[in-house]
Amino acid sequence: MTEELVNRLRQISIQDLVQPAKPEDAKILQEWQETGVRFAASDGRLEKAYYTAVEKLLACIVPMDGSDPVLQEGGIYLGCWLESTGTINAELLSRLVPSVSQTTYLSFAAHQREDGLLPYKLTEDGPSYRQIQLVTPLARSVWNHYLLHGQDRIFLKTMYTAMSRYDEWIARHRDTRGTGCVEAFSTFDTGHDLSPRFWHVPDTPYRNDPAACHPDSPVLPFLAPDLTANIYCQRMYLARMAEELGESGLEWKAKAEISLDRLFRYCYDEDEQFFYDRDRNDELVRVQSDVLLRVMACEVGDQDLFDKVLRRYLLNTSKFFARYPFPSIAMDDPRFDPSSAYNSWGGPSNFLSLIRAPHAFEAHHRYVELTWVMNPILAALSRAQRFAQNLSPWTGEEGFTETYSPAILCLLDYVERLCGIMPVGSDQLWFTGLLPVDMDHGEVVAGNTAYSRTVNGQHFELVITQDHLMVYREGSLHIQGPSGIRLVTDREGRLESVIGMSVRTIKGELIYQGKSIPILIKGNEMQCYTDGVLKTFRDIGIIYPSYQ
Repeated sequence: MTEELVNRLRQISIQDLVQPAKPEDAKILQEWQETGVRFAASDGRLEKAYYTAVEKLLACIVPMDGSDPVLQEGGIYLGCWLESTGTINAELLSRLVPSVSQTTYLSFAAHQREDGLLPYKLTEDGPSYRQIQLVTPLARSVWNHYLLHGQDRIFLKTMYTAMSRYDEWIARHRDTRGTGCVEAFSTFDTGHDLSPRFWHVPDTPYRNDPAACHPDSPVLPFLAPDLTANIYCQRMYLARMAEELGESGLEWKAKAEISLDRLFRYCYDEDEQFFYDRDRNDELVRVQSDVLLRVMACEVGDQDLFDKVLRRYLLNTSKFFARYPFPSIAMDDPRFDPSSAYNSWGGPSNFLSLIRAPHAFEAHHRYVELTWVMNPILAALSRAQRFAQNLSPWTGEEGFTETYSPAILCLLDYVERLCGIMPVGSDQLWFTGLLPVDMDHGEVVAGNTAYSRTVNGQHFELVITQDHLMVYREGSLHIQGPSGIRLVTDREGRLESVIGMSVRTIKGELIYQGKSIPILIKGNEMQCYTDGVLKTFRDIGIIYPSYQ
């Protein structure tokens, strides 16, 4: 079975499985080919869904205004949004079609206003500046792209300059109350359409001016935790960029610390361990929403804080751990509406939340817990008829719109994180040896799987069965071990560490460099490989689902 699967992987031709529909597609597919990324499964519908996703992704990569192709949101959203397409979507695409990600980032810098404001979206009609619409920090996405692809200093300098000017605009216009927090003037500033968080708040800023708050609103402006966390994280990455470019990052770090301090001072309820908006009357807006996950994805808080919110909220089946996580509002909130039939952040599980989530979990080394999110979503995507904006947290049925790039990228990203080969930073590869779980009605999702990727001219393949994983380098068996683990190597494939990826303790042996290495590793445990043996570096245990 293993030999048959790896042979089929090697015979897969992207051109045979993905049909281009427009002139630009041929070049994009060629770039995909150069990554060497392929996926094969012995059973189920996930393999077919994977290549359908690749084909649908092409429909979301189009030129605008005569430019090179950029990533668009897809579905009914004809354009590129800073909160999503220009940040987290492009960050995921960077591992697959990096030229399009870079063009997308640079498009926002190219359309920066003279006063420093970046457009919140780009369309065929030009840039729009009506609101800010911030979620994923742009600087983090840019930095990760920079590390992955040769560290292009011209690109980094261009983006650093643009983001520095944007930070000045935010500080100048979105702190009217002098708290040091970033203020929301409207619903669309956070992209939270129809969320109870913004009931009785206008969708757009006053007179469509992003620097103007509605003077007659009884509650605005909000001190917004997700916006404040965004700027905190943004400033931390700007500090890294400054140092990379030969400047001091101390000023950025100092500004970041102020943002972090104000976030906890004004927006954090210590008793409830939750982040809330604070309105103009100094009242907390007690709506428990995906704001929590957004703040965590901005690298806020230590291990202890993340573990607490994971236990109390994110893995709580009465809060956010729905059968198909993560709902946009806590399920025990009386305002919760699970309908996914329209663009709503009032209940359904949105794919933008799902593609933002891994960073929050992985930044805090909660790898096993993340798999409990990915498995039901992959099961739902494997049977979906279209790539919708959201899905039902109860049934996993796809909801509003179709050919939506966050949903498409979610499938591609989750496959790579669960059973693929993922480049990380400038010098690491993750080989993850898990199989998608047959979550729904016993229906097989994938069976055994195989995945390939070319890195620095070397071709790697990963084959996973119920009991084993095998890594091939240039066609020869390189590492062999038990399934249920993640191998961390450098870009040459040299073993650096192993991470336990299952709730069970994995016992067996690694075969590496002609040696048999005993392995006994618990979930989330990280063991470093030194002097021919594995030694525990970190062991934080597992946080289990709760039913409070």
